[in-house]
Amino acid sequence: MPPIELIAIDLDGTLLSSDESVSTANVRALRRAMDEGVRIVLATGRGLSTPRALAVELGLNAPVIAAHGALTVDAADGTEVDHCPIPAEYANEILVDAQHNGHAVAIYRDGIFYRRRGTPVFMADMVPPHWREVDDLLAPELAPASMLRALGADAVEAISGKYAHLPIFFRIERWGNFVECAMTDIHATKHRALERLCAMYGISSDRVMAIGDSPNDVPMMEFARLGVAMGNASDEVKKAADIVTSTCDEDGVAAVIEQYVLSDRKRRSA
Repeated sequence: MPPIELIAIDLDGTLLSSDESVSTANVRALRRAMDEGVRIVLATGRGLSTPRALAVELGLNAPVIAAHGALTVDAADGTEVDHCPIPAEYANEILVDAQHNGHAVAIYRDGIFYRRRGTPVFMADMVPPHWREVDDLLAPELAPASMLRALGADAVEAISGKYAHLPIFFRIERWGNFVECAMTDIHATKHRALERLCAMYGISSDRVMAIGDSPNDVPMMEFARLGVAMGNASDEVKKAADIVTSTCDEDGVAAVIEQYVLSDRKRRSA
């Protein structure tokens, strides 16, 4: 089998430990892999701010995939590499309803989340500079939307139920007591964004490793020759993986890179 040339890595519960830091061992493994010419791609459901800053801090050598695969950018200069916005007809249908009925919804566009003025702030990080308040979510300058987020249980129940028939992805996630539903274009997935990025580099899937812990990581894990589940992943995710590594608090990313990428390249050069 050919050597691994690209590693796609989820953030939360994967590269990031429980305290949202990147361990020394993980940093070392990433840098050693890049020294061997391996491309490191961060793939996350988050907006751009965290993965882009982290990619710059770590000196990563490939674009970042954000917003559940809706947006891929060059971390260094912010150049857009790939974008799958929600079709306007679907986004507008949801936004008209949300504004009329007072549902808490945010638009993600150009690296910024926009919410209607007066919308509750559900989490501590939902503040400027990456969050802004506007009077009208239907303002032309806010289109096209890379992602929509229904915020809070009431909005999630109302919108995910009423618009489940639309050909877009609905991903319901919980963060402690907070629940949200992220909505993206049907083609906006980590897997499809990774597939398009690999095609851009001319890297076949048999030269790819993908590491994650959540159900939305499974398709990219199945695309890659080596799909890796974290030790803290659910049984469902582990069953879909080729390899199960240790947890995010036990340097699981470093362990699997060392064993299946760095050691493999060392054997090949011996």
